[in-house]
Amino acid sequence: MPTILVIGFDPHTIPGFDPAPVAAGIEQGSKLFAELGLTEDLVLIDFTELGGAAEAKLVEKLRQKKYDAVVVGGGIRKGPGLLELFQTVVNLVHWHQPDAALAFNDSPGDSPDWVLKALEQQRSR
Repeated sequence: MPTILVIGFDPHTIPGFDPAPVAAGIEQGSKLFAELGLTEDLVLIDFTELGGAAEAKLVEKLRQKKYDAVVVGGGIRKGPGLLELFQTVVNLVHWHQPDAALAFNDSPGDSPDWVLKALEQQRSR
């Protein structure tokens, strides 16, 4: 059973942001992972703790076990002023999970689709 790590922002920590749609998408994605027989771990970064604390939390999670695929959520990639965080996250995944397939999503609910594509790409290489 493939093990997946999903990295994203905790939507409840983003100032001035309605967390409900993202929280619902995360829940939907988790249900789809389970239906597909994929084990999902989730690490949500506190938006108010960007930098050292968030990086340490992510490294701790990346060191816990071997993952078959890692999803970097859209909020980390798409938000204004977050390019440095995105680069840091991708490098940490590369350094600590070098054999994991990388997946990027459009929304939390479509993460399983992108993971399946990334795993297929990995098998085809």
